[in-house]
Amino acid sequence: MQKFFDLERIDARKRSGGERIKDFDEIYEVFSKNKASEQSARCIQCGDPYCHTKCPLHNLIPQWLKSTAKKDLELAFALSNEPSPFPEVLGKICPHDRLCEGDCTLNDGHGAITIGSIETFITEKGFEKGLKPKFADVMSDKKVAIIGAGPAGLSAATFLLREGINVEIFDKQAKAGGLLTYGIPGFKLDKSVIQRRVDLLKEAGAIFHQNCEIGKNIGFDELQEQFDAVFIGVGATQGRKSTIAGADAKESYLAMEFLTAIQKKIFSEDYNENINVKDKKVVVVGGGDTAMDCVRTSLREKARSVHCLYRRDANNMPGSKKEYINAKEEGVDFEFYASPKSIELDSNGNIIGINMIKTKLGEPDASGRQRVQEIENSDFRVDADVVIFALGFDPIKYNFLTDNAIKLDKWDGIVVNENYETSKANVYAGGDCHRGADLVVTAALDGREAAKAITRKLLG
Repeated sequence: MQKFFDLERIDARKRSGGERIKDFDEIYEVFSKNKASEQSARCIQCGDPYCHTKCPLHNLIPQWLKSTAKKDLELAFALSNEPSPFPEVLGKICPHDRLCEGDCTLNDGHGAITIGSIETFITEKGFEKGLKPKFADVMSDKKVAIIGAGPAGLSAATFLLREGINVEIFDKQAKAGGLLTYGIPGFKLDKSVIQRRVDLLKEAGAIFHQNCEIGKNIGFDELQEQFDAVFIGVGATQGRKSTIAGADAKESYLAMEFLTAIQKKIFSEDYNENINVKDKKVVVVGGGDTAMDCVRTSLREKARSVHCLYRRDANNMPGSKKEYINAKEEGVDFEFYASPKSIELDSNGNIIGINMIKTKLGEPDASGRQRVQEIENSDFRVDADVVIFALGFDPIKYNFLTDNAIKLDKWDGIVVNENYETSKANVYAGGDCHRGADLVVTAALDGREAAKAITRKLLG
């Protein structure tokens, strides 16, 4: 260990920008055994590991880095999978530069340990060697209904099954995975990775009910009657709409409706066929990871040009730095310090451009972030045929929540106590439907901690 003086940080290799925009395949290669060992050996094994503390799941990062450095894949696999429901997923999509790698002691001068790439290597290579995460050998007579097969729901199912509690998952989509399946594009996360985890849960006893909507295909009251507890993990998928003139034009879309339509098209499922960016000038408004997903998806859908407009600068983008770099490499044009004012339409209601105004950063607000200020008489126009808004997401106020007097906060997020229990006894919730739009790793955390609380209540 502590070979950071001799070995520099090496990132996982990725396909060239011109090659990878031809398909939706993942762009990063998985480390070789030797490369993973070498990169792990750079770790200085801090006495107070900031990487572990900054990780929402408090993954055992120094421990599995040490095991990987020693090429003990079986131990590294066990350590990585112990606190995490799907480490190979989080190794691919977590914003490591803002979490574990961002707080790595070596990040200041020597280059952080490539934690995400090593995390991916451990489980991917472990699966190749036939390793599997462990579940309970003996099941109890307790059973829990999980609403939503997204990150929080899959996490809750994982940790309940480990404790011998039976689970049935009710999800409105045709395939399980939620955001992981329909929101995050395949070039970041291949869908076979999600299906593999779903298959492992089924092997452990989980029952999945797809195309099953609560209140339509089955009543919430039925779940309460048939199960010992219910966990709600329905995410926050309501896109925030723009209020500018023209935002309701027929080729103006919200990010998630665009991403979901393209993924359903890839799956050969029914989708909104009106959503088509081929040979069109696409403008995406926003600066987070979802905006990067939209611009990069548009390129792969053969858009004529793709522009991303953001009202701050690159350093203030809320998403992962690597996603911005990947988008630039693939040919996306960025316009910073630009805020939309209106969408311009022709006489037939077709989008022909988006009117913008230049901005600057002023004094910090209460959160410490600099306020955006518009610059007078700095209006300009960007040609466009399609405009996609990636402005964030809010929880959906489902009827089954209000019909059952489940308490919501002012943003329509589900209110829970310290045990993730809602205002209704034996009904739990976690993930974005509780905390608002956040990271996959925090949804995984909520699912895990809610499962622990349910286990304590049902099994003592």
